[in-house]
Amino acid sequence: MEQIQHRHVQVRGVKLHVAEIGSGPKVVLFLHGFPEIWYTWRHQMVAVANKGHRAIAIDFRGYGLSEQPAEPEKATLKDLVDDVVALLDSLSIDKAVLVGKDFGAFPAYVIPALHPQRVSGMITVGVPFMQPDASPVQFHLIPKGFYMSRFKEPGRAEADFGRFDVKTVIRNIYILFSGSELQVAADDQEIMDLVDPATPLPPWFSEEDLAAYASLYEKSGLHFPLQIPYRSRRSSEDYHLTDPKISAPSLLIMGEKDYFLKFPGVEDYMRTGAVKHFVPDLDINFIAEGTHFVPEQFPERVNQLITSFLDKHGI
Repeated sequence: MEQIQHRHVQVRGVKLHVAEIGSGPKVVLFLHGFPEIWYTWRHQMVAVANKGHRAIAIDFRGYGLSEQPAEPEKATLKDLVDDVVALLDSLSIDKAVLVGKDFGAFPAYVIPALHPQRVSGMITVGVPFMQPDASPVQFHLIPKGFYMSRFKEPGRAEADFGRFDVKTVIRNIYILFSGSELQVAADDQEIMDLVDPATPLPPWFSEEDLAAYASLYEKSGLHFPLQIPYRSRRSSEDYHLTDPKISAPSLLIMGEKDYFLKFPGVEDYMRTGAVKHFVPDLDINFIAEGTHFVPEQFPERVNQLITSFLDKHGI
């Protein structure tokens, strides 16, 4: 961890926080989700650097140590896609392996569809390739109190989170999202109410880890993370994708107990191989007992899957 270097890089009008370790022409770029940050990838960064790769992890715009955009309410997921491509340009990186988790999977799989020449491989964790406006998720079957629906409502999550300090909010979300069931609040509840204050942190997530996350989110706040990913539009029209195909070698890592598998339609989409219509050269690995946070829950296993994938394809 102490060998990881930090700096800021100007990209499309904002300074992005960039963490980096290792050197050489083979680059692996890690993209976080929510409630995560560059720190999510600390174990994987060291592992791929030890294998001779240059490992980079960023805080997306509006997150952690990166700057807030001037008009956060206008930000979309396309901004993240464009930021990553611009970052590669700024760092003079021709091609990289993209590793994305949670909503960070979105730029990780849209970029190889749009700019295949910039991507030598694609790895997503917890989320498969999904066409922007043709998701396999049957959202109409999800109860109305679902956390994503609540987070989309302007002001509601802000009021919910505002009852607590940032550290408690991150603690609650890590506990809640570590479960295997969908997070659904009753009409008289808010999402934070779903967590019993006496519930301990998951055994693989230390108080030191919590403090690291809290310090980064205290810097950025939680407003922008509600805009992206929850309130921003995502449409194929933004990318001119009609029937995208990803030619790069690809890997999907899923925890068997990830609550995302309970989204109606998702598990069938993966287990039947329907996702391979878009990503023909895809390996899928399920981690037994794995939750939504497998890079931190089972770092050695995720490290092994990633480094073996890189070795297999010589990337």
